[in-house]
Amino acid sequence: MAYDHYVAICKPLHYGSLLGTRACAKMAAATWGSGFLHAVLHTASTFSLPLCQGNAVDQFFCEIPQTLQLSCSESFLGEIVLIVGSISLVFACFVFIMLSYVQIFRAVLRMPSEQGRHKTFSTCLPHLASVFLFVSTGMFAYLKPPSMSSPSLDLLVAVLYSVVPAAVNPLIYSMRNQDLKDAVRKLFGYMFLQQ
Repeated sequence: MAYDHYVAICKPLHYGSLLGTRACAKMAAATWGSGFLHAVLHTASTFSLPLCQGNAVDQFFCEIPQTLQLSCSESFLGEIVLIVGSISLVFACFVFIMLSYVQIFRAVLRMPSEQGRHKTFSTCLPHLASVFLFVSTGMFAYLKPPSMSSPSLDLLVAVLYSVVPAAVNPLIYSMRNQDLKDAVRKLFGYMFLQQ
């Protein structure tokens, strides 16, 4: 998405050649491939651990930190390797997104038209908000100290980073739609009138 915005704003005349069918297929394959590899590494690591505290996980889905708590082996080194790998992957994606948006904002700030700047920012900011919401909640879920861990907090954090960004994404991206804006205003106006 960041690369699409970058090409559309910074190199609009080259959009068709830079983001053709082949380029989109390569980007989708790279995304799916890296996600699959990341999932396979976590799954293989988790299945290689012996479980000695039963197999009931206090989550609504099988979350890696909770699965590691069921293990009776000392998995500190394995956890460090997986955390470093995950952080590296997330950091690489984050750096790519930020570099794209730095270039976009530099191009936007040079635009003479206030309306053009506003339209461009309204296109880019929802994506940045979505990325920030996902990354910040995910970082809190996986990097919080064990002393802060409790079953209810872990469940809340898991819902925050797995459900909330996915549920809010359509709303964030569709807020540019005037019909949706009018419906939200009507809904909130109706709710406030009922109070």
